Amino acid sequence: MATRVIGLTGGIASGKSTVAGMLRELGAEVIDADQVARDLVAPGQPALAEIVGAFGQEILDEMGQLDRKKLGAIVFADPARRGALNAILHPRIAAETARRIGEASARGIAVVVYEAALLVENGIHRALGGLIVVSAPDEVQRQRLIARDGLDPAQVQQRIDAQAPLAEKIAAAGWVIDNGGPIEETRKAVAAVWRVVVGGPS
Repeated sequence: MATRVIGLTGGIASGKSTVAGMLRELGAEVIDADQVARDLVAPGQPALAEIVGAFGQEILDEMGQLDRKKLGAIVFADPARRGALNAILHPRIAAETARRIGEASARGIAVVVYEAALLVENGIHRALGGLIVVSAPDEVQRQRLIARDGLDPAQVQQRIDAQAPLAEKIAAAGWVIDNGGPIEETRKAVAAVWRVVVGGPS
């Protein structure tokens, strides 16, 4: 039986990682595109050398590791530079994700959840076996971004503008999980979706 890959996405700071954690607790195998990217830009990796070549040594910290906050400030302020970074990372992320899905399939895993921010923007959701979208009110997203990343309002807007509107993601979704209320309500919604996913078509 082929492994079914379900996408997990949502607006920035909507709570994708929270939902992914709940899915893991329910037994899901989750591949996190952001973690894949972190692994790919570790010191000594070819992607990091290419990024330094494109953006300069100043995007490294004193330990020689990628300073994601510095790089984020650059690419979210300039769509062309964001495109250059994506051209370096996205093909590598796709290849490594495919490798990890293949490894999960070899272990007999029936369903893999692929968590990524830009599934709808990049059209990747069309090739998946379903799509879960996590939603939260706009003001909740903004407050979380300020609290989590220490961003000012202009930087928050840059990051929101870099993604498709939430309504566009919801329109592509098979399931929508509202993460704007009490955490227990989110947990119930996640459990309900997971029951459908594991019992759904392969």
